[in-house]
Amino acid sequence: MFTHIMIGTSDTAKAKTFYDALFAALGGPAATEDARGRLIYAHNGGRFMVTKPIDGKPASGANGGTIGFAASSPEMVKAWHAAGVAHGGTSIEDPPGERQGAAGKLYLAYLRDPDGNKICALHRMP
Repeated sequence: MFTHIMIGTSDTAKAKTFYDALFAALGGPAATEDARGRLIYAHNGGRFMVTKPIDGKPASGANGGTIGFAASSPEMVKAWHAAGVAHGGTSIEDPPGERQGAAGKLYLAYLRDPDGNKICALHRMP
């Protein structure tokens, strides 16, 4: 359904440090940077990109929006969350843990990145 997800940042270097740590926790590579200075993360068939806004205005988090990253285990969710907090993210909502959702049991954690974007790591429990 999606070709990619792109979010804005006001500080590409800070975003790279933050997202490189998160993708390392998920087993992914560090970003590559294209000719326009956009950070590109390619992992498990998906593409996540970070860029300075084209309109030149400051980046801002999407109010009501969440971007979810797949994790293969609860331990990976915890490592992702710890990497995010250690690299400038803010833990939000409940601590990492198991939740019962409409789709069954989930193990998840939420963060705000340094630019305020709401992100989540999620593992579907058996």
